[in-house]
This record gives sequence, C-alpha cells and structure tokens, in this order.
Amino acid sequence: MTPAEVLASDLAEAAQALRAKDEPFAFATIVRTVGSTAAKPGAKALLAADGTILRGWLGGGCTRGAVKKATLRALQDGTPQLVSVAPEDMLTQMGVTPGEEVDGTRFARNGCPSRGTVDIFIEPCLPTPPLLVLGASPVAQALADLAPRFHWAVENEVTGDAVPHAQCVVVATQGQGDLDALKTVLARPFTYVAFVGSARKFAALSEKLIAAGLDVDTIARVNAPAGIDIGAVTPEEIALSILAELVQARRATVGLDHG
Repeated sequence: MTPAEVLASDLAEAAQALRAKDEPFAFATIVRTVGSTAAKPGAKALLAADGTILRGWLGGGCTRGAVKKATLRALQDGTPQLVSVAPEDMLTQMGVTPGEEVDGTRFARNGCPSRGTVDIFIEPCLPTPPLLVLGASPVAQALADLAPRFHWAVENEVTGDAVPHAQCVVVATQGQGDLDALKTVLARPFTYVAFVGSARKFAALSEKLIAAGLDVDTIARVNAPAGIDIGAVTPEEIALSILAELVQARRATVGLDHG
C-alpha cells in the first residue's frame, strides 16, 4: 500500500466518523502549484467545521489562513470554493487584490519566503437535513419513502409529540388530528412548515387556530396546500410535489442543510 493510499484510508475513516455524528466538515485538495511549494498537486486534507486540519497535509502555514476562511465560507454557503494563494507581486501582475474573487477563484496572499502559488479546492460535506413527517396517511407514507432518495433523513411521527431536531416539517395527518398537529408544529421554530390539504380546509383550520390564540403571522408560516402545483392526484404524486417544494426551499436557504 502506497503512502497516498494510507492517507486516503485515514481521511475516509475520519470523515465517516464525522458523518456518524452529523458534523459538517470539508475536504481540501491541492489542484495546482507554481514555483516552490511544500505540498504538491494531489495533497489532501480533512477539515473540521472551524477550518482546522484534522487529517492530511496541505504544506506549511502559508496556506492555512486562506484554507480556513474558504472552509468556513464553503460550509456557510454550501458550495465548493477554489482559493489561489499567490505572492503579492503575482497578484499585482494579475490585477487582483487579496480576498477578491474572479471567475470563481478567490485569491489570497502568500507571504512565505517560498513565494510559490498554491490552488486549493474546498468541498463542503454537510449533514443530511432531517425532515419530520407528521401523520400516518398514504401521503405521509409516500413522502417518508421518497424523501431519503433525495438525501433527507426522515422522521415519521403520528402526533408530533417527540419532535427531533428537524427544521422542516410536513403535516400530513389528513383528518386525523390536523388542528392539534398544527398547534404543536407552530409552537416550535421550524424553518419550513407545510400542510397537506386543500386551501379551503386550511382556511377553516386557520380560523380555529386564531380562536385558539395563534397570531396571523405565525399561521402564515405554513405552506398550504403543501407542494408545487403539478396537478398531482395520487399520494405518490402529491409526495413528489411536496419533495420538489422541499428541495426548492433547501437550495434557497442553505441553513436547512445544517440540520
């Protein structure tokens, strides 16, 4: 086994341990170097949520600050980052300043005596976002079956009494305790709330919620009817429309990826 294979195995085991704990992390890979540099293309590292190196090696301290900032940005935005650490005179020749981003590459100054250039790709790995599905209806069952295929960690509860750390919840009780389920859900700080049912049904439930003391702004948090209008009829089609709306919300608000 080569040193590279040993390192890859070490990174994989450490990454799996972080996944098991639902902790965000990132991989960093040196993709290009120019001039004298300690690390060469192909060097990899596993980075913690705070940007520190847990495993692997990216050279000396010349790149550490830039890698940390790029890692924090990648985990916050949920998007890969490409950072180029180069001597200041090289940046001046290119007409860029440290911290500036041009065509997808963010530049940083290399103040080390080696005066080399190192390009590093940072790939964020975020925990699978949890999704709470309330109810035992056919739509709830279809959604609980479909959502994991699109990287959602599903918790299916009947009453919602044991609510996990999910930020997204779909109330699919469909006549079996709708009002109580909505009261439970709206008392918690969910980022995304959807109700499976017609607009007329939700309007009637909204009046009861207001009578129970909930304010209009709180009730307005609910997406009702749940899902994107695709003309869905069957439980599976309705689940698909809800999942499409969930993905849309997830991509629009990266915070949902942090669970």
